[in-house]
Amino acid sequence: MGSKEAFRRIIFCVLFLFLLLFCMGCKCLTSEVNGTQLAVLKVDVSAQNARKIPDTLFGIFFEEINHAGAGGIWAELVSNRGFEAGGPNTPSSIEPWSIIGNEYTISVATDRSSCFSRNIIALRMEVLCGDCPAGGVGIYNPGFWGMNIEDGKSYSLVMYAKSSENTELIVSLTSYDGLQNLSSATLRVPGTSNWTKLEKKLVAKGTNRTSRLQITTNKKGVIWFDQISLMPSDTYKGHGFRKELVSMLLDLKPQFLRFPGGCFVEGNWLRNAFRWRESVGPWEERPGHFGDVWGYWTDDGLGYYEFLQLSEDLGAAPIWVFNNGISHNEEVNTAAIDPFVKDILDSLEFARGSKNSTWGSVRAAMGHPEPFPVKYVTIGNEDCSKKFYNGNYLKFHSAIREAYPDIQMISNCDGSSKPLDHPADLYDFHVYGDSNTLFSMKNKFDNAPRTGPKAFVSEYAVSGNGVGRATLLASLAEAAFLTGLERNSDVVQMASYAPLFINDNDRAWNPAAVVFNSWQQYGTPSYWMQTIFRESSGAMLHPVTIDSVYSNSLAASAITWQSSNGSFLRVKIVNIGFNPVNLMVSTTGLKASVNTRKSTVTIFTSKNPSDENSFSNPTNVVPVTRELPDAGEELSAFLGPCSFTSFDLALGQ
Repeated sequence: MGSKEAFRRIIFCVLFLFLLLFCMGCKCLTSEVNGTQLAVLKVDVSAQNARKIPDTLFGIFFEEINHAGAGGIWAELVSNRGFEAGGPNTPSSIEPWSIIGNEYTISVATDRSSCFSRNIIALRMEVLCGDCPAGGVGIYNPGFWGMNIEDGKSYSLVMYAKSSENTELIVSLTSYDGLQNLSSATLRVPGTSNWTKLEKKLVAKGTNRTSRLQITTNKKGVIWFDQISLMPSDTYKGHGFRKELVSMLLDLKPQFLRFPGGCFVEGNWLRNAFRWRESVGPWEERPGHFGDVWGYWTDDGLGYYEFLQLSEDLGAAPIWVFNNGISHNEEVNTAAIDPFVKDILDSLEFARGSKNSTWGSVRAAMGHPEPFPVKYVTIGNEDCSKKFYNGNYLKFHSAIREAYPDIQMISNCDGSSKPLDHPADLYDFHVYGDSNTLFSMKNKFDNAPRTGPKAFVSEYAVSGNGVGRATLLASLAEAAFLTGLERNSDVVQMASYAPLFINDNDRAWNPAAVVFNSWQQYGTPSYWMQTIFRESSGAMLHPVTIDSVYSNSLAASAITWQSSNGSFLRVKIVNIGFNPVNLMVSTTGLKASVNTRKSTVTIFTSKNPSDENSFSNPTNVVPVTRELPDAGEELSAFLGPCSFTSFDLALGQ
């Protein structure tokens, strides 16, 4: 250490001692008058006390909830494209499809004439008018609260139709009231008893955020329709995902993707649970199902294969959560669970089997001959208390371990306080609560067993009354919780916020990380908080201590991480209190000098702890990064009330 650095340390210590004595002698006058606190954060960067954080620590959890997939990240624009949502009874409701015309000009009803064996419902449309109104009569679909159609972009229309006579159809993209025509094309249905697949590329000449697809004709007669799909041509990598939503996920740098639920996996009743084999293969042949927990129909265009593809596109390890014979209201006796076990073994063959295997060949036919690297499975969701869970779990565990010894299995039972009574590689841990609960949970794993299965905190969030639509205060409590997970990453291997997405038109579970509608999206404070942790996975963790009589409102952690610009020491500290803090950061054990020119500080706060983001003000609460000219082994800083601060000290060679 040079004489200049030694002098700097002496000055730092003298200044700190003076402030401490002054505060004590004046009965902490500063705190009483101005509400300013004093805290010292010590960081030990010595190599002998450092510990590597698991590469998998922070990821994301996708559940089909809040129309996160249907009408969300899955870019299909048509809602109820196969007319199956009305149920198997015919005739049945075709919502949200509606007619163009009236009962004197057109009649529609569902029947069982489909050419697809797994989704037998089709729509029969009878045109009653011989001299139809100008523009014709027909049907239209508004999509999911309106289709976002943009000028100059193309949309791929695929549909199946049949008619006993040659018929011309006009397919159009229009405004919600049909008055603005954005694109039109003519399709010809040959007069035959067979179904005909019709395809057309529609190019928009204009923008409308609440558009609809309409199909009309002027010819009297009967036409059947089935499996009508409209997809934007510019999906992410051509895989069917909405680009702007994928981009927000990529910005989190997720190390894993847990899917497809959540309660969505269980269903209120087993008949409505997610069935992987009914969600693979050609989209036209997928029956879809009613997600009875969250109350809406999904056509399962976003199926098991697509989740695996999304994992690959994100560079995230897939974590497959499957049903173990248990719903919210039913349980399959362990004596009868073998067919469920065989079903899951088939799902793993679909993902990991060779392209010549029975199910691997189905995957290959869908366009992915190489296996997907599924190495984690979760056996059920929140089912530990169920009567047959333990017995069912052991059946799945034994069969998967024999077939795929490298797969790590995750139990629904909490092992944070006492050992599990069954074998597991990880255990699932969920926590929801108010901001006080999540902040206090920062120490949850301090005393967790250091042997046995590790924790997968697969669902955490501040939720409930007072959280609004995701506030700054909620995100600060979550940030404090995550610093605790970092500190305990020797026993916590993974963590993910829940839920990930919320369609602004369907807030069944509030809040979420990302809010969207048909054409807009923004990150909530909880989303932006997570961006400050995106370099933590695989980083080196360093011990920290906080010296302050106000430490009950502070939480901190420290890591060193690598980027293309070099090495950085990141010191994060949350101040969830309503008083500002004069902070002194002191580091020991550094083997490199601090490069002031490249060092930065990121501050995440707002004027009011209840502040939120919105479509009209999407960046109301976001992290702000600036230079840190006083960066060094010791530095002083001012922490505003209700704030999250991250110091990135650039380290020289």
